[in-house]
Amino acid sequence: MASKHPLSQDEISAVIEMALSDHVSFADIEAQFGLSDSQTKVLMRENLKPSSYRTWRKRVRDFGDRREHYK
Repeated sequence: MASKHPLSQDEISAVIEMALSDHVSFADIEAQFGLSDSQTKVLMRENLKPSSYRTWRKRVRDFGDRREHYK
């Protein structure tokens, strides 16, 4: 799958792993890889199965509603 992101496949894998973690914020991903939260969401959409992406987004939204500083 051709990606618009100037990241290697290893870096993309690292971003996905960080984004899937409940303990890593979008700010941490941006500091390390230079991707904004919207760019991270696009990368996740491009690289996860649709159902996995929807599940991840729901979890991020649900936790964000409960915690002031989540993702």
